[in-house]
Amino acid sequence: MYRLFFFVLLWLSTSQAGAQKPNQVRVQWLGHAAFQITSPGGTVLLLDPFLSQNPNTPDSLNNPGHYRPAAILVTHSHADHLGDALTIAKNTGVKIISPRMTAVYGRQTLADSLQLIFNVGGTVTVGDVRISAVPAMHSSDFGGRPIGFVLAFTNGETIYHTGDTWIFGDMALIQEFYRPTIILLNVGGGAFSQDAQTARTAVRRYFHPRVVIPMHFGPTPYHLATEAEVRAVFAGDKRLRVLHPGESAWFGHE
Repeated sequence: MYRLFFFVLLWLSTSQAGAQKPNQVRVQWLGHAAFQITSPGGTVLLLDPFLSQNPNTPDSLNNPGHYRPAAILVTHSHADHLGDALTIAKNTGVKIISPRMTAVYGRQTLADSLQLIFNVGGTVTVGDVRISAVPAMHSSDFGGRPIGFVLAFTNGETIYHTGDTWIFGDMALIQEFYRPTIILLNVGGGAFSQDAQTARTAVRRYFHPRVVIPMHFGPTPYHLATEAEVRAVFAGDKRLRVLHPGESAWFGHE
């Protein structure tokens, strides 16, 4: 009887941890720059779904066949961001929302009906989420340009996913036009993008978020910053919210 009671409690705690909360945005970090975000209305968006080959994604979450999003958002076509987007689009029939370079990458294997070409300044609505494209200072394979995403939710939260980027002056315009309350911030450094110190400067100089969630760090083949290094750079900044791969956080008013 005791064992049955224990397993019931365990099931309840697990199910409640993963359940959507009323009027809340759920942000689940899947490792690297990959996130699954659920809106207050239940719209599920998958961002930069580098999953099956991602050493940081938990085994329980790295199977592309497990995902049924309303849309897939890809900031640029480097392999650690495009990831499993094509596979998930084919499995589910949902669109990849991305700049043209990802369409070029998948042109031979992905139907036009599964692509929504997106560019800086553009805005589309998926379910109850308003999605806007903003600049990023990086590169991309197969031409085109990298972008960041701004997601506006009905509960007043606005998430800015920076994508891979370096600090740039027009971040001031992203703040002016969108006023993000939550920033998913590239901090990894290495040979390819801004380090944690630069990322911290970008937030302090250009933004006024309530929460900063670091991403694009941790043990990978790309020699990125460790969690300890990121925490050290942001020491004293109470806005920092470090998630671990697979972990979720909820934002909004109860």
